[in-house]
Amino acid sequence: MEAAGARSRDVLGRAASLPGGCAEKIPPERKVYMDYNATTPLEPEVMEAMTEAMRDAWGNPSSPYPAEVTFVPVSKVSGQVEADDVLAAVRPATCLVSIMLANNETGVVMPVPEISRRIRALNQQRAARGLPGVLMHTDAAQALGKRHVDVRDLGVDFLTIVGHKFYGPRIGALYVRGLGELTPLYPMLFGGGQERNFRPGTENTPMIAGLGKAAELVAENCEAYEAHMRDVRDYLEERLAAEFGKRIRLNSRFPGTERLPNTCNFSIQGPQLQGRSVLAQCRTLLASVGAACHSDHGDRPSPVLLSCGVPFEVARNAIRLSVGRGTTRAEVDLVVRDLKQAVARLEGQA
Repeated sequence: MEAAGARSRDVLGRAASLPGGCAEKIPPERKVYMDYNATTPLEPEVMEAMTEAMRDAWGNPSSPYPAEVTFVPVSKVSGQVEADDVLAAVRPATCLVSIMLANNETGVVMPVPEISRRIRALNQQRAARGLPGVLMHTDAAQALGKRHVDVRDLGVDFLTIVGHKFYGPRIGALYVRGLGELTPLYPMLFGGGQERNFRPGTENTPMIAGLGKAAELVAENCEAYEAHMRDVRDYLEERLAAEFGKRIRLNSRFPGTERLPNTCNFSIQGPQLQGRSVLAQCRTLLASVGAACHSDHGDRPSPVLLSCGVPFEVARNAIRLSVGRGTTRAEVDLVVRDLKQAVARLEGQA
């Protein structure tokens, strides 16, 4: 079940720290949002930047081209795409390789730096044969704000980010390495001369200002954000294991594979415990079974989990919880209790 309208701020169900190490009790009727991979609220500083831009900076500052695409599977052992498989899929006419930096359902971080290095080496061979070079793109929407992201380390030609995934507005940005000199970029829409002739249409100044502020906050605080989210996520998985024991399957854990610090994909095993059914019974938790933008797939298991080797009967019970900058351990306790009660109701034990 996709979150039915998240509250505007992280204070949604936050427990306030009190002197003496005690935590303020959260009323049971409060909602706890754990779908931060779907979207995040705006930080106050971001709202301030956007408001200022709307007040002071109010001045005027997809064509259906065919392409053949080869889809590369992920490893059932690591949950990652393998560099060898990517290189094997490159054909003489291939012009672009696109790999997401981190998966939005499992949180698995892909080996983008290694793939970039392999593509660069391949390009030298292709140049000797008179073939065009292959460009490298990564979608960093889920990674930015949760882990260190540096285009120099990644070695990519293109990188995309999305503001509302890291507490900014619903606007994106594209990084292009050496625009016009090292990396070609051509417009797909034509008309005005905005954005250096790459896309027509008047720039949305408030949104741009908000995205800039959100990115600035990430640059300054990413290490602290990451540490907090990892602590809360790990506590969440500990509590799930303590409450449900062997019935819990942690679908996003692959030995030796790095994953995002905030993402927990799990299944509570049982014939009546499909992910959507469990979430429908929850009275506190707001979350989704997987990618929020693909929530219209009904009761079909996530193809991402199936491709990672998660059995069908386990994948259909999957729930994705993604914690945020303000999620607390007290909220985790509320959520686990809520899940336990939801399971009991579904199994007729309440």
